[in-house]
Amino acid sequence: MMRAMLQEEIRKAAEVIGEADALAISCHVSPDGDALGSALGLAHAARAAGKEAVVSFGTPFVVPPSLEFLDIEPLVRPSAFPEEPAVMVVFDVGSFDRLVELGSSAKRAGTLIVVDHHVTNEGFGDIQLIDGSVAASGQLAVYLLEELGWPIDEKVATCLLTAIVTDTGRFQYSSTSPETLRVAARLVEAGARPELIGQKVYESVPFAYLKAASIVLGRAVLEEELGLVWSWIGHQDLAASGARYEDMDGLIDDIRIAREAGVAALLKQVDKGWKVSLRSRGAVDVGSMAVARGGGGHHNASGFTSTSPLEEVVESIRAQLRG
Repeated sequence: MMRAMLQEEIRKAAEVIGEADALAISCHVSPDGDALGSALGLAHAARAAGKEAVVSFGTPFVVPPSLEFLDIEPLVRPSAFPEEPAVMVVFDVGSFDRLVELGSSAKRAGTLIVVDHHVTNEGFGDIQLIDGSVAASGQLAVYLLEELGWPIDEKVATCLLTAIVTDTGRFQYSSTSPETLRVAARLVEAGARPELIGQKVYESVPFAYLKAASIVLGRAVLEEELGLVWSWIGHQDLAASGARYEDMDGLIDDIRIAREAGVAALLKQVDKGWKVSLRSRGAVDVGSMAVARGGGGHHNASGFTSTSPLEEVVESIRAQLRG
C-alpha cells in the first residue's frame, strides 16, 4: 500500500503538472535507464496530453548506446533547455549538483518536482516524490501518470519499463517487490515488449566491448579475505580496444558475478580521476560507502568519483571493508 505522505505528494505534483502548459524535464548526468527512461516517459505522455515538453541532462551530453532504441525526440541539448521553467521535473537526482549546468534552471524553476527512489536523497525541491522503498524512479513515474489520468501508450510504456528493468537488474535485485511486478505487468499490457528491451539493453554491445572486457577481466583482482573483487580500465585501454567510454557500463556486471565477490568494484578513468562503480551481494552496504565519498546509490549498487590515485581509491575501499 502506498504511503499516505507519498500519495499526497503525487497528488500535488499531478495538480501542478496538469495545470502547466509546458514541462521542462531532466535527470542526472550520465543517465542510466531509470533516469532517462523515466524522463522520456513523462515527456511523451505530456506531449500526448497536448503539452509542450522537453528533456535534457547535463554535460557530457551523450545518450548511452544501450538506450538509443528509446524514442529520444523530446531530447534537447542543455543549451536549449529553459533557463527559468515554470514547472521542472527531475528524475533520479539527489541534489542540484547532479544536474550539472541544469542545476541553475532547477533553482530558478517556478515549481521544482523531484522524483527519486534513492534512500540517500535528503530531499530538495518544492514537491518531493521520494520513496526509497520502490524499485525505480520509473515506478513512481507510473503512479504519477495514473494520478494524472493520462493514457500510457506503447511509447511511454517502453520508456518506463526500461527504467524499471534496468534498475532492478532484470527483476533480480532485492528491491523487486510484488508491487514492482504488478506495475511492470501494467506496462506490458500497455504495449511494452520485454524481449525488445532485454535485447537492446543487455544483448547488444559493439565488438570493441569484448576487447575492453578482456582487459578488465584479465587484470581483475580477488582479495578473498575481504570478499572483494576489483578491476580498472584506463584511457589507454579504451584507445587500444576501440571502445567508447559510454559502452563500458556493463563491465561491473562482468566482474561481480564471481562467487567470491561479496563486493565488486570497477574503476573507470575519467578526465580528473576515477569513476567507481560498487556492487554488493547484500551483506555490505555499498550505498553508505559511496555517500561517504560524495557519491550515492543503493544498499547493493552505488558509485562515486575520486581524484585520488588508483591505489589510494582501492585502499579506501579495503579500509571500509575491514571496518
